[in-house]
Amino acid sequence: MIIRDFNKLIEDEKSRVVSDANWTSVRMLLADDGMGFSFHITFLEAGSEHTFHYKNHFESVYCMQGKGRITDLATGEVHEIKPGVMYALDKHDKHTVVADEELIMACCFNPPVTGKEVHREDGSYALEDA
Repeated sequence: MIIRDFNKLIEDEKSRVVSDANWTSVRMLLADDGMGFSFHITFLEAGSEHTFHYKNHFESVYCMQGKGRITDLATGEVHEIKPGVMYALDKHDKHTVVADEELIMACCFNPPVTGKEVHREDGSYALEDA
């Protein structure tokens, strides 16, 4: 059984806290935990805009706090993000997320991330082997 306290992670295990332009992600589960997925709590700063394209990963995201919107860049469809809304990138969908307010999201990735990834220029993460 794996037990982790979010508050202790942000205080004591800085290696599990990853930040980039206007977002911070606390990696609660990573590939080396052996669960087959990774689990993160991610914060997107109010007023920020992010374009991602996870070509090598599936991601599901559940909004716990804040308001914003997600645009499917293949179709142009825009969907509201607010507490209780989940979206899943089941087709490796290229998308843009706009945080009208600070968004706090629970995210799962498959395959799991290692915790060392950074977004590449195209908005994706490389696979561990790549």
